[in-house]
Amino acid sequence: MPGSFFESVVSLIVRTSTDLPPDVRAAMKVAMAEEPAGTQAAQALSIIAQNIDMANECEGAICQDTGMPTFEVKTPVGVNQVVLKKHIKEAVAEATKRGKLRPNSVDSITGENSGTNLGPGTPIIHFEQWERDDIEVKLILKGGGCENMNAQYSLPAELAHLGRADRSLEGVRKCILHAVWNAQGKGCAPGAIGVAIGGDRTSGYVHAKEQLFRTLDDLNTDPRLAALEASIMGEVNTLGIGAMGFGGRTSLIGCKIGAINRLPASFFVSVAYDCWAFRRLGVVLDASTGLIKEWLYRDAARPVVSMADQAGFQRTGREVALQTPISEAQVRELKVGDIVLLSGRAYTGRDAVHHHLMSHEPPVDLRGGVIYHCGPVVAKDGNGWRITAAGPTTSIREEPYQADVITRYGVRAVIGKGGMGAKTLGALQAAGAVYLNAIGGAAQFYARAIQGVAGVSWLEFGTPEAMWHLDVKEFPAIVTMDAHGNSLHKDIEQQSAKELAGIGA
Repeated sequence: MPGSFFESVVSLIVRTSTDLPPDVRAAMKVAMAEEPAGTQAAQALSIIAQNIDMANECEGAICQDTGMPTFEVKTPVGVNQVVLKKHIKEAVAEATKRGKLRPNSVDSITGENSGTNLGPGTPIIHFEQWERDDIEVKLILKGGGCENMNAQYSLPAELAHLGRADRSLEGVRKCILHAVWNAQGKGCAPGAIGVAIGGDRTSGYVHAKEQLFRTLDDLNTDPRLAALEASIMGEVNTLGIGAMGFGGRTSLIGCKIGAINRLPASFFVSVAYDCWAFRRLGVVLDASTGLIKEWLYRDAARPVVSMADQAGFQRTGREVALQTPISEAQVRELKVGDIVLLSGRAYTGRDAVHHHLMSHEPPVDLRGGVIYHCGPVVAKDGNGWRITAAGPTTSIREEPYQADVITRYGVRAVIGKGGMGAKTLGALQAAGAVYLNAIGGAAQFYARAIQGVAGVSWLEFGTPEAMWHLDVKEFPAIVTMDAHGNSLHKDIEQQSAKELAGIGA
């Protein structure tokens, strides 16, 4: 068995997590050029560009949610796939130990985190034999926020704002438009989608995800699907969803569609939504040594260029400085669209923390405080901890709990991404609190705003789900839900629904 296979896979994981491929960079460059200067979408994209550069420079995770590692492996006939699988798992554990992957594998019954990204079903490894002499390994890291925005439709179906979707390419078109509209900013737009027409429910999703291994600039070999891909890309960006769902001209950077046979009784359309942090790479290995012969998705003659033309996020002088603890009066002065620079103490809280707070008192005084929807990547630093990646997670998962947490414990600000629902909006207005939208995926950018870790509570939940006590300085975020009942997310959803109805007709 090739002796260098393990280290080659570790290198693949590290580079996939930290360095976006050229086709994704090029698509994001185009998106940046489309947005007028000074808009919320342009500000979001400038932070994203700066974050991409930071991750590459420090070899840090682009996004703190390194997702579910999914490997597609092709081997010559006779190669022992059992041994390769063992080495891939060891490489995943090693990359996790090095802080390039966040520990994301949890027991589905107990919620216990393995700490290694290993466990039943993780990582995902698909093997295929081929008649070449080399080994090919492709990897995609697709985070939970965009994974939650996957969609599967069974046609015929009635779709909101689009009417009936029949068993036809026109029906497929409506499904794709609906899936992108439904994602809004929750999947870290601008995103890319892989689509599968046909199959059963399982094979449909697998084939949809396989489409994400295509480059964004390739041309579908099926002229019917090539035309549909072009049609979608020509229409979907008129929805006005934009970066992070803030409104804007680019909601999607790629659409790749495949078709597989189906049963006569079934017509599934499966959509795999991926975020702008489209982490997908591959290597070709010498089957006898395991050494890397070639990097896929990269052209050695084209060096990586800087994404941020300037210094990334630019201050205007109109930002609002907030220091914790925050008063109700300060919050009542804020309105949707304000940019806040937060300093002081913030506490992370994801799914486990919010559920726990329904029946347990918090370990700290949250009055006037800030809860950050974030599962950071952390590293031991002597007797303490250091945050290496810390972007926001999708907030809507906490909708069943957030209003109660705000009113019970006096929370003044919630930081996350993608916005929240009517129940939380009502609590913000009644209690005098505010929702601050950070830029999804910008894990290195926000890690720079964290000066230190003052402590940690409930570490037994696992590092992503623990409550980390963070000292932040001038942490930038945009007010998207204020204490006056206004919600940018609700407005964009309603406006884009009108556009959807128009192009779907």
